[in-house]
Amino acid sequence: MTTTPAPPVDAPVTPPGPGDPGGRLRWATLAVCGLASMLLGIDNSVLNYAIPSLVRDLDPSATQVLWIADIYGFAMGGLLLVMGNVGDRYGRKRLMMAGAVLFGAASLVTAYADSAATLIAARAVLGVAGAMILPSTLSLVRHAFTVPKERTLAIGISGGVAAASFALGPVVGGFLLDRFWWGSVFLVNVPIMAVVLVSGLVVLRESRSPLPGRLDRISVPLSVAAMLGLIYAVKTLARSGVHDTSAWLAAGVGLLCGTVFLRRQTRLAEPLLDVRLFRNPAFSGAISSNVIGIFASTTLSLAFSLYLQVVRGWSPLLSGLALLPGPLSAAVAAPAAAVLIPRLGRARVVSLGLALMTVSSVALATLGVGTPYWPVILPGLVVNGTGIVLLFSVTSDTVLASVPRGRTGTAAGISESAQEVGGALGIAVLGSVLNAFYRDALTLPAGLPAGAARTARDSVTGGVQVGSRLPGRAGALLVNGAKHAFTHSMHVTLLTTAVLLAAGAVAALFTLRGVPAEIPDPDATTDTAPAPAGAATSLPHPTRG
Repeated sequence: MTTTPAPPVDAPVTPPGPGDPGGRLRWATLAVCGLASMLLGIDNSVLNYAIPSLVRDLDPSATQVLWIADIYGFAMGGLLLVMGNVGDRYGRKRLMMAGAVLFGAASLVTAYADSAATLIAARAVLGVAGAMILPSTLSLVRHAFTVPKERTLAIGISGGVAAASFALGPVVGGFLLDRFWWGSVFLVNVPIMAVVLVSGLVVLRESRSPLPGRLDRISVPLSVAAMLGLIYAVKTLARSGVHDTSAWLAAGVGLLCGTVFLRRQTRLAEPLLDVRLFRNPAFSGAISSNVIGIFASTTLSLAFSLYLQVVRGWSPLLSGLALLPGPLSAAVAAPAAAVLIPRLGRARVVSLGLALMTVSSVALATLGVGTPYWPVILPGLVVNGTGIVLLFSVTSDTVLASVPRGRTGTAAGISESAQEVGGALGIAVLGSVLNAFYRDALTLPAGLPAGAARTARDSVTGGVQVGSRLPGRAGALLVNGAKHAFTHSMHVTLLTTAVLLAAGAVAALFTLRGVPAEIPDPDATTDTAPAPAGAATSLPHPTRG
C-alpha cells in the first residue's frame, strides 16, 4: 500500500515571491488589514459620543435610540461566523474588498441620514460590511505570514492596532464633534475605506480553500438566528432587567436555534462550524481565555468612560486622550508576545497577560473621586493595555495557527463571535454589578420627587444631572453622593473583575498546557488523505491506498 501526500489545504491564487514564504508584500498586507480593522474599531466606539447631537437633529424615539446604538453590533455579531465561511469558500480578498465598498457606501448614507429609520438601516448595513471585513483581515494576515515567528509578531501587531482603535474612537469623535456636525464621525470612514480598497486591490493576494464544499443553506439562518437571539437577550437584560419578556423570548429562540444548529453540524460532511475544532486543546483553550479577557475589558472600558466624564467632569475628548495610553501601550508591547512565547511558552504568556490585567484592576480599584491621573491612573492603564495585548495576540495566533489555512476564515469568525458574546455578557453581568452597588450606596435627599429619584438611581449620569438641577445644599449633596456611590460601585466591580481574571490566569496554565511554542502547521501532513471540507486536519483521517 502506498500513501499519497495530501495537497495543501489552502492554495494562494498568486504565488509568493521567490525566497519569501509569505510573499514580498506581506508587511504591506498587514498594513492594509490593520487599517481596515482599526477603522472598524473606531466606528464601533465613536457612536456613543455622537448620539446626543444626532438625537437633537433627528428626534428619534427612545426605542430608536437603542436600535441606533445596538444594530451595528447585532448585525456584525450575527454574521461573523457565516462571513468567515464565505471567505474560506469564495475568497478572502474578494470578500474584504466587497465589504470595504459596502462599508464606505453605508458610511456615506449614515453621515447624511435625515431620519432615525434611515440611520438604523445604514448602521445595520455597516454591521454586515464589518462582518465581511473582520474575519478576512485575520485570515489574510495568517495566510501571508507562513513563518511561525513572523506570524506571531504580525498577529500581535494586528491585535495592538485593534486595541488602540477602540481608544481612538473617543479622541476622533471628540475632535470632529467639537468642529463639525454629528455625521462627520461617519463621513471620515469614506476616504479611509477608499485607501483600503485601492491599496488592497494592489497589495493583497487572494486565498481560499481549494476544497471549499457547498455552503449549507439551512445552517446559515440557524447560525444567524442563534447569535442574534443570544446577543439581543444579553444586551436587553442588562439594560431593562430580568422582567423584559422580549429578552427571554429572544434567548429562547437563540438557544433553540443554536441547539439545532450544533446538532446539524455534527451530521454534515461540509459543516458551517466543525465542532471537532474544539477538541483541539490549543483552539478551545485560546477561545476560552479570549472570552474571559473580553468579558473583563469591556466592563473596565464602560466604567472608566463614566468615571472620567461624569465623576471627574472631563470632556469626551479629554477623557479619550486620558484613556489613550492604555491601548497605545498595547500597540507598543505587541511585538513582545513573539519574543516571550519561545521563552515562556504559550500557556505562561497568556497567563501573564491575564495576571497583568488582574494587577491593573486591583490598582484601579483604589481610585477616589479626586485621585490624580499620575501616579495611579496612568500606570494602571498602561499595565492593563500590556496585559490585553499579550493575551489577545497569543490567543488569536494560537486559534489561527491550530487550524488548516483553508479554515482560517471560519476560525477567525468563531473567535470574533466568541468575543462579541463575551463582551455582551461582560456588560450584562459586571455592568449589573456596577449599577446594583451604585444604587445601594446612593443616599437621596429627603423630599426628592419620585421621578427625579428614579432618574438619580438609574445611573451616575442621572444622579449628577438631577443634583445639578436642585437648588442649594441638597443639589450639591446629591451630586457628591452620586459620584462617591459610583466610585464605590466601581471598586466592587473592579475587584470582582480581578477575581475572574486571576481565575482565568490559573485556568490558562491548564487549558493551554502542552500547546507548543511553535504550533505544527496542520497543512503539513504527509501520511493522511485530504481532510473533508470543514474538518480539522489535526484530527486523524484514514490513509488512502
